[in-house]
Amino acid sequence: MPIPATTSLPDDPALLRIEGPIATITLNRPTAFNSIDLSIAKKLEQLSAEVEASDDIRVLVIEGEGRAFCAGGDLQTIGAAAATDTIAPVVGELLQHYHAFITTLRRMPKIVLASVHGSAAGAGMSLAFVADLCIATEDARFTPAYSKLGVSPDGGGTVGLAASVGTRRALQIFLAEDSFSAAQAYDWGLLAKVVPAAELKAATRELAQRLAQNAPAGLAATKALIHRAPTTPIEQQLDAERDAIIDCMHSEEFRVAVKKFTSKMK
Repeated sequence: MPIPATTSLPDDPALLRIEGPIATITLNRPTAFNSIDLSIAKKLEQLSAEVEASDDIRVLVIEGEGRAFCAGGDLQTIGAAAATDTIAPVVGELLQHYHAFITTLRRMPKIVLASVHGSAAGAGMSLAFVADLCIATEDARFTPAYSKLGVSPDGGGTVGLAASVGTRRALQIFLAEDSFSAAQAYDWGLLAKVVPAAELKAATRELAQRLAQNAPAGLAATKALIHRAPTTPIEQQLDAERDAIIDCMHSEEFRVAVKKFTSKMK
């Protein structure tokens, strides 16, 4: 029985819907191509905290309403701040809330799946690749956008992308690519799947349901271990693996699965 989300109204800048173990956050500023301004940043921070706090949710899907996934930071907001010399307070406040949202996505013990169509540019591209997994349409375009504006990445752009493709490719993408296709992103290991535009909703749902079949303890521990692996010495990582697998083995899901497996072997 789907639980209606009471925390978002149809004209909110971001919407939350919960169906069983799958939550969906929809970026909902379609006329601005879902660009990130203060209103959406605050809403995303709030909605992601709700998802993190729910024990019933195993997978969070992030999608965009309208013709694009997300066109990045709202340049009208940022341009106005540049004109009035208020960049530090304006962008500082915007990123305080938006980065709290990104931090929550990485920390939450749920798999975050970005579902991308149209354009993912700047902070929108960063969001697509800071999610744990990303699925995209064949005609999706990924545009770093930062170097054209003479700035460096934000929104976790240097986190998810560099972890997926390595240092040199990340530098190439941010400094020497105007934009790239979903096929290219798939070749570089940034996408789990590329699908025709008409199939995105169904394919996203299917992948989210497949991910949600994982036992919560195993899913949470796998995400945490994999994200910490690059910066953790081997001995500590192996200790963390030992502690996590023992914790998972105390779960009812493990007992049931082992019983099922061993009964087949008899």
